[in-house]
Amino acid sequence: MLAPFAGWLCGAIALVASGCSITRTASNAMADALAASGSAFTSDEDPELVREALPFSLKLMESLLANTPDHRGLLVACSRSFTQYAYAFVQMDGDRLEFDDYQGAKVLHERAKKLYLRARDYGLRALAVGEPRFETRLRANAAQTLARLDKSHVEPLYWTCAAWAGAITLSKDDPALLGEIPLVESMLDRAVALDPDFDNGALHAFQMVFEPARADAGARSKTQSVPATSKERARAHFERAVAMSGGLSAGLFVSWAESFSVKDQNLAEFRDLLARALAIDPNAAPGRRLVNILMQRRARWLLEHTDELFLDSSDPSASSSTSP
Repeated sequence: MLAPFAGWLCGAIALVASGCSITRTASNAMADALAASGSAFTSDEDPELVREALPFSLKLMESLLANTPDHRGLLVACSRSFTQYAYAFVQMDGDRLEFDDYQGAKVLHERAKKLYLRARDYGLRALAVGEPRFETRLRANAAQTLARLDKSHVEPLYWTCAAWAGAITLSKDDPALLGEIPLVESMLDRAVALDPDFDNGALHAFQMVFEPARADAGARSKTQSVPATSKERARAHFERAVAMSGGLSAGLFVSWAESFSVKDQNLAEFRDLLARALAIDPNAAPGRRLVNILMQRRARWLLEHTDELFLDSSDPSASSSTSP
């Protein structure tokens, strides 16, 4: 069974790589297949297999785009896949190095930033299909440009925002990129207005972690905690996302613990949330099996570095838990 498929795939790659002419119909058929292949990765139980397979898939998609440059589905798939690869297999590797090898972590984070920007650009190209000069118009008048979009644009909006925000997160010393936060905010708000319950609460999860970066988040307190109004809005998004995911998304609990519990130095809440993440059976939600496995790994890593994250990690009961 594998031999015919392998032969077909190798032949297709050879045609693309050599610049041989293939019909528009064949190119679009392959593009359609690749654009719809995301679940094959997200439902996998072997992160190492996916890590090794994704670069090949990414380059194949880019090769096909040379023949179908306006294939919106493939452009969205590129934006999604580069974003996922950058976070799961480059940024998280860098994060794990931070405590022991700062320079090594910096190299990986810079690579992740470049991958995020590539993903962002694919997302912007997807949004430009049928909307000429989209990025130029977005930067000139975001509200007017985004008002033209409809519900079919929510997925490319989401992945463009995710990639853009990922690059900004790794660019604390890049004023130009930091200055683009309002664009991400505008795009996110438009996506929410069009389909607030997109992908089982994905936009609520995004808003949860993005809330402190919003222009109206308010000034930080002396302890650097998130202002109460901003935190309460984030909590509402968290609760909605948990409800929509059936409580089966480990990433939600890990993200709150990392984004808010650490800032508030709330160790009891931190440990409680990570325990909830680790209690999830990855097989209970096959469509997010890989993500849950990866986020459970991150939960364990965070727990291993509690001493570096908290000023006092000796007595978790000393901090009252307000676990969402």
